[in-house]
Amino acid sequence: MTLTQVWGALLIFTVCPLLGGLPLIRWLVRAVSGQDLKTVGTGNIGVSAAFYHGGRVAGILAVLSEAAKGMAVVWLARQFFPGDPEWELIALLALVMGRYWMGQGAGTTNVVWGFLVHDPIAWGCIVLMGGVSFTLFRQREQGRTLVLILMPLVTLLLHASDGPRIGAAIALSLLLYWIYRKMPDDLDLPVGDSHQESEKLFRFFRGDRAIVSLDQTLDPTKVGAKAAHLSQLKRWGYPVPPGWVLPPGDDRAALISFLEVSPQHPLVVRSSAIGEDSEIASAAGQYATVTGVTSKAELQGAIAACLASYDRASAAQYRRDRHLREDAMAVLIQPQIRGVFSGVAFSRDPLERQGDWVAIEALPGECSRVVSGRYTPERYRVEISADRVDPQASPYLPSDLNLAVVGSGNIPAIVLEQVAYLARHLENRYHGIPQDVEWTYDGDRLWILQTRPIPTLLPIWTRRIAAEVIPGAIRPLTWSINRPLTCRVWGEIFTVVLGDRAQDLDFEQTATLQDFHAYFNATLLGEIFRRMGLPPESLEFLTRGAKFSKPPWQSTLRNLPGLLRLLGRELALLQDFQQAYFRRLTPALNDLRRTRELADRDPGSRESRLSEPAALLDRADTLLELLEQTTYYSILVPLSVALRQTLLGVSDSELDYSKTPEVAAVRSLQELATATRLMIPDLEDLSLPGEIGDCSQLFAVLAEMPDGQTVFEQFDQFLDRYGYLSDVATDIAVPTWREDPRPVRALFSQMLFQEPPAAPPPKSQGIKAQILQRRINVKARVSEVYSKLLAELRWTFVTLERLWIDRGELKAPGDLFFLELAEIRAWIDEPTSQRGDLFRDLIAARQDAYQATLERLAIGATGDRASVPNVVYGNDPVTFFRPSGDRPSRQQWQGIGVSPGQVEGRVKILRSLQGTGAIDRDTILVVPYTDSGWTAVLARAGGLIAEVGGQLSHGAIVAREYRIPAVMDVTDATNFLQDGQRVRLDGRRGIVEIL
Repeated sequence: MTLTQVWGALLIFTVCPLLGGLPLIRWLVRAVSGQDLKTVGTGNIGVSAAFYHGGRVAGILAVLSEAAKGMAVVWLARQFFPGDPEWELIALLALVMGRYWMGQGAGTTNVVWGFLVHDPIAWGCIVLMGGVSFTLFRQREQGRTLVLILMPLVTLLLHASDGPRIGAAIALSLLLYWIYRKMPDDLDLPVGDSHQESEKLFRFFRGDRAIVSLDQTLDPTKVGAKAAHLSQLKRWGYPVPPGWVLPPGDDRAALISFLEVSPQHPLVVRSSAIGEDSEIASAAGQYATVTGVTSKAELQGAIAACLASYDRASAAQYRRDRHLREDAMAVLIQPQIRGVFSGVAFSRDPLERQGDWVAIEALPGECSRVVSGRYTPERYRVEISADRVDPQASPYLPSDLNLAVVGSGNIPAIVLEQVAYLARHLENRYHGIPQDVEWTYDGDRLWILQTRPIPTLLPIWTRRIAAEVIPGAIRPLTWSINRPLTCRVWGEIFTVVLGDRAQDLDFEQTATLQDFHAYFNATLLGEIFRRMGLPPESLEFLTRGAKFSKPPWQSTLRNLPGLLRLLGRELALLQDFQQAYFRRLTPALNDLRRTRELADRDPGSRESRLSEPAALLDRADTLLELLEQTTYYSILVPLSVALRQTLLGVSDSELDYSKTPEVAAVRSLQELATATRLMIPDLEDLSLPGEIGDCSQLFAVLAEMPDGQTVFEQFDQFLDRYGYLSDVATDIAVPTWREDPRPVRALFSQMLFQEPPAAPPPKSQGIKAQILQRRINVKARVSEVYSKLLAELRWTFVTLERLWIDRGELKAPGDLFFLELAEIRAWIDEPTSQRGDLFRDLIAARQDAYQATLERLAIGATGDRASVPNVVYGNDPVTFFRPSGDRPSRQQWQGIGVSPGQVEGRVKILRSLQGTGAIDRDTILVVPYTDSGWTAVLARAGGLIAEVGGQLSHGAIVAREYRIPAVMDVTDATNFLQDGQRVRLDGRRGIVEIL
């Protein structure tokens, strides 16, 4: 050994240990962040600096300084011993010893970077083999030991003849192994909110497969919906306590070893079974929850008890009853929050199943008292509508929002308001699905312990769209015909797009009847829309009219074959309808009309073939076949019009709706009124009792005038052409104008004395408008055919009813419409006296229920009108009512603008066409819906507000035709607005404001 090498050895054995023990990182971090790394973490300064919250800059300094130390000592040894590489490893040995004895660290970073400089090839081999094995097995202890074995082994393989180098590598590995056994593991970090950042960074390197936290993205099919939902909420920023999950089948030892538990930091162990907390089953109370776990031994037992609860007989029976497959149980472990007040909040009241009330049950103390069933909780109700809560904003109650709390007890009102706001916020975040929220308040912060759908409030039923298709209260016969027609046709359209993915969908559940009002299944339609690639907010679109966001291109691409199939049908729509119209629909209608006219002239003739119930039922079946085909076009053509109008950018002012039956009828009636005024110049001098438009007196006077007979003849011609229409086009229980012309006579009388303004002609049409106009003309023809078929169907059942009244089977006209079609068919097939008694009792019961509904809607249980809720929840029947104090107090409402313009006027509420009274340009009509029968009334008003409808509804078309500002979809407008109120209407923005 030369003198230079002697000095080199002296420096290595003195400088390297001092350099390893030098607290350089601690000094740098204190200078940068003011934090003393000796007081945090495991006491390992390098690890604390690199990974603890607030230590990002310190972490960079730590890595750089430790790496520099390792590389420096290798470079130092190389200067004195250029031909003896074992001295480089000896220098690392000295550095690690100083790092351990003086710096309380393992020196892992020093060795990693120093060995890279010492032998890059060996270092690469060690990293590659160690990384692959660690990625595969993810076991920390085994992975670390494997690296220590690889270091001398790779050195041996690459330098088999270099004994000193191999010996130094073995010595370095043994020293590191001994240090790892003596000191706290660099990766054994405490758990808590302040260490979440370090936990994320260390999770991979820790390698324990059982350590799954709520900070990760969790799959409900692997860890259960309870844990997955809490994980999702935590990432969204909701106040969820930290937590860890033991997936099914994983070794619990690593998780138990990892968690910190003590009497000062108790844990709660809960189930998160696969299939639990889903939209079809909550499994509430079926599985074990263990609270107050204060030791690792108790934690071991709590996990075992929780897992064992999955096999309880009651839990197994619960799964069988709900047809849930047998799966597995995950376990959720969280710090136990010491609640001052705790409880459960239902974002929709599970008893009322309608309205905007949040139901809250709460007690002082922890949540287990409320859900245990051993204590009677305090019950509260807080009203908050969904449109007052933005799910993308903070979940905490805004300071300027005050909510009314109903109920009294020990829970502070501010806590209840925050709970209600949070519950509605969660419901909106989950796109309108009602949520069961378990919460606790620790005196400083409100925590979410659990949220899940309320299965008894699913599916969600909405009046949107349904109210426009089948408005008002309808009777069972109409419903039993319209429901299967609508469901089958929608099912056919959806199946075209979805293909095989539609096999498990029950399209018969698309609609239901609640208190004699039609509702569409928003849950089912939302699922269909999502399968079609539309965004998740499709459910909110159906219930609250929320706008769609742009669908992801992946889902669009997936549904491209089905969309192309639907596009093919849309392109062939005109040609298909023309063929159906001329080859089948028109000939069938002509034949049905001739048969009806013959039966009206001579009911008993053989030629009429309609003197027996069975023959009438056969006629009804023929009509139903024709109606199913026409229903297809009545759904697809308006969709085509709406789609093409959007794509082509054509305004409504460029389009001509004069061929639609409702517009054509009112124009024809207006022409008749104008001609009558010319025939009878002194008409204004007539003195008629009653309000303007008293048709009985008018027609009595006309009958005595020389030209009156001409008016009657022209009026009969009008009924010959448009008598198939009715006040409610889709309800066959409502008489047609031909059967009962009094509503049309009343409208004619009003037009005669108060001439409505002439509708301005449409603007000149460009090429795009002409293309769209063809679709609109087809839509008008489809509407005409559909209404005529319904009129023929009504005549068929009226004739059957009259026949049974004559035979004593029924008591009065209208009775038959309280039976469903299947019940009528069964009665005809088996006309026994017992069956007759059964159906007569059924008719009486349904008539009583129907009348009770109408009375509630007219008066209401508290003196106010009850309202038809826009949304109801669950499959159990509901009764419409409006709780006391539930009347809106706002001065402005947002609807759908369908006809542009601004107007101010006086409100006139019209719930039917009977007794419409004086209507002029200062009148703002407020109606529950619009149909063809309303057309003449709407044409004379100054503005229109409707509770339901959209841009293609009857009222919207008429409003645009006569340039009347109109707003649709203003929920419950006939209830919260009052006759005589002055309002301002903005038909472009869809705003109604009380002045």
